[in-house]
Amino acid sequence: MNILLKSAKIVCPQNKALHLKKRDILIKKGVIEKIAASIPSSSSIKEFTAKNLHVSLGWFDSSVSFGEPGYEERETISNGLMVAAASGFTDILLNPNTRPVPDTSSDIVFLKERANGSATNLYPLGSLTANAEGKDLAELFDMKNAGAIAFYDFKRQLSNPNLLKIALLYAQNFDGLIMSFPQDGQIKGKGIVHEGEISTSLGLKGIPALAEELQISRDLFILEYTGGKLHIPTISTANSVKLIANAKRKGLDVSCSVAVHNLVFTDDSLTEFDTNFKVSPPLREKSDCKALIKGVKDGLIDFVTSDHLPLDIEEKRVEFDNATNGSIGLETAFGTLNPMFELEETISILTQGRERFGLQSPRLKEGENACLTLFDPSMEWEFKEEVSQSTSKNSMFLGTRLKGKALGIINNNKCTV
Repeated sequence: MNILLKSAKIVCPQNKALHLKKRDILIKKGVIEKIAASIPSSSSIKEFTAKNLHVSLGWFDSSVSFGEPGYEERETISNGLMVAAASGFTDILLNPNTRPVPDTSSDIVFLKERANGSATNLYPLGSLTANAEGKDLAELFDMKNAGAIAFYDFKRQLSNPNLLKIALLYAQNFDGLIMSFPQDGQIKGKGIVHEGEISTSLGLKGIPALAEELQISRDLFILEYTGGKLHIPTISTANSVKLIANAKRKGLDVSCSVAVHNLVFTDDSLTEFDTNFKVSPPLREKSDCKALIKGVKDGLIDFVTSDHLPLDIEEKRVEFDNATNGSIGLETAFGTLNPMFELEETISILTQGRERFGLQSPRLKEGENACLTLFDPSMEWEFKEEVSQSTSKNSMFLGTRLKGKALGIINNNKCTV
C-alpha cells in the first residue's frame, strides 16, 4: 500500500516539531517514508486529499463488544472491525461478551485469528472467571500467553471479594491486569435506571450511586492489601472519581474509564422510555456528568471509551424493564467528544493509554509503521440509522447533530479512506 497524504494538518502533541503543522506524508508499504512541506506526486502512488484534512496517531478504544461467536446477528468480528476502522480506531480491546465467553487459551486464539488481515487491531480480553459465573478463576496464565490483554467478567459484578483478592495476587506472577465491574449486585437489586427523581416519577426501579461506590471502595481496599494492577471500567458517579483519585494519591496501581454517553446524557433522557438509553452503568445526573468531565480533564479518569455494545432489535424493541442494556458508540465517539474538549485534548483522549494494557504506542515519524487516523474536526453531520455501518442500530445518538468525523485509518499496511 503506497499513499501520499496532501496538506494534512498533523495533531500530535508527542512530536512538537510536527504538531499543528500542515505537511505531506508519504507512506510506502505501510511505513512512513517522508514527511515534508511538499512531496511531488507520482503515478505509482495513490494521492489522498480532503477539505480540512487532519491526521493523528491511530485512535484506541478500551471497551468494544461485537457478537461473534454466538451472537453474530448483533455484529460479526469482520463487520465490527470495518465499523471501527471507519470510525477512526486503529486499536480496540474486545470485551468477553460472547457465547461461550472466552475463558480458555483456544478461545483467545480463535478471536485473534478471526481478526487477522484487518486494518484495525483487535486485542481480546479474557473472562476473569470460568464461564463468567464468578465462582472459579479462568485459565488466566494460559490466556495471557495466547494473547489476552486483561481479564474481565463483562458488566458482571464480582460478588466474591476473596476471588478478587486471589486474582490480584495470582496475576502478579505474570504482570496481569484484573478488571472489576463497579456494581454491587445486592445494592442494585432489580434496579434498571439511576435512582433519583426521574426514576421515581417514571415508576422505574432505581440503582443508587451507592451500588457503584460501595463496590469500588471494596475493590480498592482489596487492591491496597494485595498489590497488583486493577482497572475499573465505565464509572458513572461523581464520588467514584473521588474514590479513585484518593487511591491514586496513595500510590495504588489503579486505572479507570468512563463511557462517552455518561459524559453527555443524563437520566432526563429516559422520559420517553426509549430503550436505547438503557445502559449499564445507568445514565446519572447532571452533577455526575460535570464531575466525570472534570475527571477526564484532570487526568484522574484514564480512558474515555465508546463502550460500543451492538444488540439485536428484539433485545431493544420490548418493554423498558425487559430491554437489554447497551448502546453502540464507535461511530459517534469522535463527533461527541470533539465539541466537549479542545481538539488537542480530544486527540489525546483518543490516543492515550495503550501502555496500561501492555501495548506499544505508535509514533508519527519517518521510518515508523504508519498507524494513523484521518479526520475532519469541523464537519457537522447527523447520525442516522441509514448512515450507520453497524449491523445493530441501538444507539442513543440517533438523530443527534455531531461535529467532527473520522475519514478512515492507515494501519497494518492498509488504507480505509
